[in-house]
Amino acid sequence: MIPPLADLLDSARVVALPMHSRFRGVEVREALLFEGPEGWAEFSPFTEYDDTEAATWLAAAIDFAWREQPAPVRDRIGVNATIPAVDAAQVAELLERFPGCRTAKVKVAEPGQSLADDVARVRAVRDAMGPEGRIRVDANGAWNVDEAEHAVHALCEYDLEYVEQPCATVPELADLRKRVKYMGIPVAADESVRKSSDPLAVARAGAADLLVIKAQPLGGITHALQIVTAAGLPVVVSSALDTAVGLSQGAALAAALPTLDYDCGLGTASLFLDDVADRRPVAGSISADRVIPDDGALDRLAASDERREWWLARLARSHYELSSRAR
Repeated sequence: MIPPLADLLDSARVVALPMHSRFRGVEVREALLFEGPEGWAEFSPFTEYDDTEAATWLAAAIDFAWREQPAPVRDRIGVNATIPAVDAAQVAELLERFPGCRTAKVKVAEPGQSLADDVARVRAVRDAMGPEGRIRVDANGAWNVDEAEHAVHALCEYDLEYVEQPCATVPELADLRKRVKYMGIPVAADESVRKSSDPLAVARAGAADLLVIKAQPLGGITHALQIVTAAGLPVVVSSALDTAVGLSQGAALAAALPTLDYDCGLGTASLFLDDVADRRPVAGSISADRVIPDDGALDRLAASDERREWWLARLARSHYELSSRAR
């Protein structure tokens, strides 16, 4: 059941969260929040996504706000530090925003940067975390197979936990996985799951050793859990640069997984200068409890009238798209 649009609009708040550093091309993260019978939820597809893709994110928000969620099997979630594509000299300071985190995800393959920049950044993370720290790198599908193989060779001396979405397509991931298997560096799939019409294709093709899953892009916790079960691969739950409200949905997904062998990418609240609630890591983990946004923060972080109208119009279009699917 999809609630009427008026029910969503009744509590809708549009916020704009400033960031410490530019991340994924974003300097201010906008989101629309609303409250349902089960609590607050977030609708925040990136601005470049079309209404069809955005409607799936809305389905996830409605699911979280209106429906009872799967029972948790853990109350805290270990999380990784997230290092944007910054200069290596900034790495140590950034890691201090993630107290107790034993794992770091490092962005690589940034447009306008070189592999040498990536190597320097990863080296700085290893120097700061020491030999016991875990390092994973994320290329967001920016490399071709040859570039990815070359990069993995260049980075392998820093003891990578895995390389996330090194190439854009499933066949490329499968090819790369064969090429680097002898080095013992796993390949993780993110965009090949959350942006695919067939999120299980990567598992069927043997193109990844683990999956990175996100609650909003996959239509909600229940659907994400179904994908995990069908794929039969280990998973990492990550955020889509969510506010604290969206992070609580990600944490609820991670809490409901039968097994969770990796730290999750749910510590991204530390990338923001301000947020609607505090969901920053404490001792390397976050709570799986549901977040209630602070009224003062909602007022303080309110988006401009122009951006609020943009988001409300997007909400209406996505609601129409979602309702059309249900007919």
